[in-house]
Amino acid sequence: MRKTNTPNNETLSGKRTSAFVAFFQFPLSWMLTGALGIILANVTFNLLSEDLNALASILLTLVGSAVVIVIYWLAMKFVARRAVPELPFQRRAVSEIIFGAIVGIIFILVSTSLIALFGGYSFKWSIENASSVVWPIITTSLGAAFVEELIFRGLAFQAIEKIGGSWIALTLTSLFFGIAHLGNPGATIWGALSITIEAGVLLGAAFLWRRNVWFIISLHFFWNTIEGLSGIPVSGHPSPGLFTVEVTGPALLTGGQFGLEASIIPVIISLLISIPMLIFAHRKGHLISLRQNSV
Repeated sequence: MRKTNTPNNETLSGKRTSAFVAFFQFPLSWMLTGALGIILANVTFNLLSEDLNALASILLTLVGSAVVIVIYWLAMKFVARRAVPELPFQRRAVSEIIFGAIVGIIFILVSTSLIALFGGYSFKWSIENASSVVWPIITTSLGAAFVEELIFRGLAFQAIEKIGGSWIALTLTSLFFGIAHLGNPGATIWGALSITIEAGVLLGAAFLWRRNVWFIISLHFFWNTIEGLSGIPVSGHPSPGLFTVEVTGPALLTGGQFGLEASIIPVIISLLISIPMLIFAHRKGHLISLRQNSV
């Protein structure tokens, strides 16, 4: 009698397991898995923070930020099954946070100062109890920086880069970032385009240069925080800051209702910062080409 070769249960189980692992190791799969986990955690903590006082809210936001960092690390480590060098927890994290803060603060202060110099903004101190303004702005900025950077630069950028290389990743994540802001108050096509350039390209270039999540989170956080404390709308969201801002002149200069991000000034400055970052990224060998991915 002829003996037929039939796969046993262990072989079939092994194939199913391999197919399951391969599915989640595909870049878009681990990108969506990680993003879904971060979004669900963010929604949950936002609901929990309702009706809390300032101190409790900032503490809960810190816990929430730690949770989304853990979710990101778990998605990369156990779903994508890759190393996570962009998220160091040693002393380098502190230096990158400080460096990101310096870049973010300089970017906003220079942009704001130039708009004021050209007569677009004038500021007047308006708050007696500063803590009533400072803590809510820090809370909002902190949550946005962690969630947006982990999703757009941490997950989406690296997933697309794995498939199409660094330039396609930079282009697509910048476009997605601009489109994501179209639903904000006062948003226009120009506002979305300006966000695409000054935030999408700048933060993407910053990630390519440093290859460090802490750097871009810090840059994003201090950008939004300084802008909010100045009383300027943050991407269309009104900010009751420490100052009352009188806006005069064309929207192309001031950004209009959308705020500073829709001004031509920070768009130009962001490009002046992004280009050197991309040059440094290239010199460091941080740019991945499509040819490298196909090898």
